[in-house]
Amino acid sequence: MATAILAPKLPPAGTEGELIGSSPGLQQVRNAVQMVARTDSTVLIQGETGTGKELIARAVHEESLRRNNPYVKLNCAAMPAGLLESELFGHERGAFTGAWTQTTGRFQLANNGTLFLDEIGDLPLELQPKLLRVLQEQEFERLGSSRTIRVNVRIVAATNQDLRQMVQDRRFRADLYYRLNVFPIAIPPLRERKADIPLLAQHFVRKFARSMNKDINYIPDTVMSVLQLQDWPGNIRELQNYLERAVVLSSGPRLFLPHSELNLLVKNKTPAATQTLAEAERSHISEVLQQSGGVVGGRDGAAARLGIPRTTLLHRMQKLGLRPPNRS
Repeated sequence: MATAILAPKLPPAGTEGELIGSSPGLQQVRNAVQMVARTDSTVLIQGETGTGKELIARAVHEESLRRNNPYVKLNCAAMPAGLLESELFGHERGAFTGAWTQTTGRFQLANNGTLFLDEIGDLPLELQPKLLRVLQEQEFERLGSSRTIRVNVRIVAATNQDLRQMVQDRRFRADLYYRLNVFPIAIPPLRERKADIPLLAQHFVRKFARSMNKDINYIPDTVMSVLQLQDWPGNIRELQNYLERAVVLSSGPRLFLPHSELNLLVKNKTPAATQTLAEAERSHISEVLQQSGGVVGGRDGAAARLGIPRTTLLHRMQKLGLRPPNRS
């Protein structure tokens, strides 16, 4: 059996972009976005790496009354502290060595719109009072200038760190934390919303197949079962990267799961889960044998399709209780 890529129908593209899934955890996130979007309240998005925090930030903006105005983003962990202040507030010509021209900062670029501050936990302590002032007063000065610039900016921040613990450890200002934590949105990790994996898998496989000009129409049920048994510590990003690799390796109408990848997914599972994965592996090998017409070796044999040596496949078949239909 296999799951058709085109069915069940995927959620239509809209203001929530790629917020794909129908699990209770994701529905709570959707409800929170709809609740806060049309206010100007500061939003703090919390979640593990790869859970889609930027998608939630974009959804907040797109659902807001500011949706026709700028949406500007800045990753606080992506640049040195010395440049971060200039990126946020801008600088005047000659403000520091190498400042040959006047530069507009992200706050001014986001005027009347939304500024998304990703990885806010990595904001240096020396910059935190300046950010707090902008949040409270909606005004700042460029580096090298004494002229106050007033703005009207809605802040959405995100982090995968425990800011409350960072406050206790004196690595993050308490007053800034409370100012950011007006409306927190917690995104559940993928391991807590495994019911969403089939829809996510269909979405990503269809997306990558289209970009690679491949005609992949089905995801075998064995492959889907294996995907749903994983904890995915890298969350949606890890699942997305895994499925992109699977699409690259697939040449027919069905998504191809290399045997080596299957073995990697089996590792570090509980005995019950390992047994389930073994059953999935058995079913997967059986399906590939059917596709190869029962041929084990050769260029188009099952071993080649699985990406393993013929002897390895025969050993796995013996261990799984599979009798080769053709000893070639």
